[in-house]
Amino acid sequence: QVQLVESGGGLVQPGGSLRLSCTASGYTFSRYAMGWVRQSPGKEREFVAVISGSGGIIYHADSVKGRFTISRDNAVNALYLRMNSLKPEDTAVYSCAATNRGVLAARRNDYDYWGQGTQVTVSS
Repeated sequence: QVQLVESGGGLVQPGGSLRLSCTASGYTFSRYAMGWVRQSPGKEREFVAVISGSGGIIYHADSVKGRFTISRDNAVNALYLRMNSLKPEDTAVYSCAATNRGVLAARRNDYDYWGQGTQVTVSS
């Protein structure tokens, strides 16, 4: 049974930092591209960042480029999102997801598996 479990969300002040983690099980982690997707109330799901199975190909959305960094550790089946210089508009539920169709599919939010999500709130 495939499971993706996110952690690390919370309330942070503008300009602050958070590190999200996603622990995967039930499939061969290194064979899947992974990504982070976010959604806030009234808005469509938004691509944040994706990373290939080997970690050699990475894309970040323009809205987070230079502030967020996606990474993965295939030895422990984990995906991460380091978020710096957070802004109120980054407030959303952040979900990790997995696809075996590569990073281009991941950029289109075309995933096989999804986590439940973790809430990130940026507010003073």
